[in-house]
Amino acid sequence: MKRCLVVDDSRVVRKVARKILENLNFECEEAEDGQQAMTACQRLMPDAVLLDWNMPVMNGIEFLRRLRKMNGGTAPKVVFCTTENDLAHIQEAISSGADEYIMKPFDSDIVHTKLMQVGLIDE
Repeated sequence: MKRCLVVDDSRVVRKVARKILENLNFECEEAEDGQQAMTACQRLMPDAVLLDWNMPVMNGIEFLRRLRKMNGGTAPKVVFCTTENDLAHIQEAISSGADEYIMKPFDSDIVHTKLMQVGLIDE
């Protein structure tokens, strides 16, 4: 079973994402900021990270940059999931190592499609 780390400071968003991902047969772990996410990745690198941008302690883009420098940190597929929807944010995320980008609010169809696009699930 593939593992996904859901990183968002909103408990509601984490719960919704977890439900969607578990229905897609992912095992989920949650983190409420980038620092908790780093700790989780040091413990066990996930197959995927669903990542918010704006969080306290360490934001999503800083987490992503640090993740990609970690041993094994290039392996997880990272999908930003954020309200930041301008071209500059999207370009910064992709150039920093994100694999895909989802705008909030999202639903199961959007998550399913993006995970298919990055090769984590079959049609």
